[in-house]
Amino acid sequence: MRTGSEPRTARSALRARFWLSVWGLVWALFGTVAFALAGRSGWAIACGVLLLIVTIDLAVVLRRIRQGPHYQPGPGIPPYQPPDRRP
Repeated sequence: MRTGSEPRTARSALRARFWLSVWGLVWALFGTVAFALAGRSGWAIACGVLLLIVTIDLAVVLRRIRQGPHYQPGPGIPPYQPPDRRP
């Protein structure tokens, strides 16, 4: 529920999530290659699955960053009323 007391300078954590995804992508790629070269196929597969998950997350984050800011009601819009809980 929107209360009307949201901070005016609120920022999304997408940039932080982007850099954490890049960090995870680098380490998952390194782990996949290192374990594959070391002959540890189970660990290489696990790192490969993690690499796939991180890549999907990075794609989602980049899509949301490219979408830009979404509509947010201004300070002149009153808070939403809570729904009536009548049985």
